[in-house]
Amino acid sequence: MARHGGGRGWYGKTVGAALGVTMLATGASVWTAQAGSAGDAPAEKPAAERTVKPVAATIAHASEKGPRGVNITIDDGPDPKWTPQVLDLLRQYGVKATFCMVGTQAQAHPDVVKKVVAAGHRLCDHSVSHNTAMDKDSQSYQSRQILDAERMITKASGGVRPMYYRAPGGAFTPYSRKLAASRGMRPLGWNVDTKDFERPGTDAIVATVERELPNGPTLLFHDAGGDRTQTVEALRRLLPRLKEQGYSFGFPVR
Repeated sequence: MARHGGGRGWYGKTVGAALGVTMLATGASVWTAQAGSAGDAPAEKPAAERTVKPVAATIAHASEKGPRGVNITIDDGPDPKWTPQVLDLLRQYGVKATFCMVGTQAQAHPDVVKKVVAAGHRLCDHSVSHNTAMDKDSQSYQSRQILDAERMITKASGGVRPMYYRAPGGAFTPYSRKLAASRGMRPLGWNVDTKDFERPGTDAIVATVERELPNGPTLLFHDAGGDRTQTVEALRRLLPRLKEQGYSFGFPVR
């Protein structure tokens, strides 16, 4: 799995904000625990918490649609400019996708998160700050990155939880996979890296998909992190073309 950009990438500027969110979230958790212990009975968990069911901790690649299924996955957003354009294309061709959202982006653009959910797409936790070297950090750091992003995305969506966890740059660890799975988020990989993050040109993105799709059904695109004109144009070409070739679009297995 490729590590786009290396290090902390373009999200390095968000780390300070992310740490602030983490501290706030930690403080809120401590306050809640203290408040609960003060009463005669523990506070009831929110409905979203009561319905959490663990899933497999192995990294998913297959499609719920079977051998001719294709999973469109969109990373690093939401972005107020590019995500709506991607949503328009998906709606035009009747395609559902999985949006792997960065916590700070979801927090900054909750209206866009809600549009993604309203259109019937699925959410994926893509960490708080998109640190592609987070597998080298401590378990406590990995935990904060995953769980804080889960809370941020869920809040931004209006209560809809992420169904998957994709480590930035594929920086999974056994610990992070098990933690995400315990929260009902299936670790999510990819089979085709379109390299759209590098802006190689629309033709190159389309050619990569057509060449590598036999490797597996999960395609990796991006809707944030820079100019995504090439991504939008590539999807405009690929969605109808893949349908004509007999593929159906679905979600990754859970």
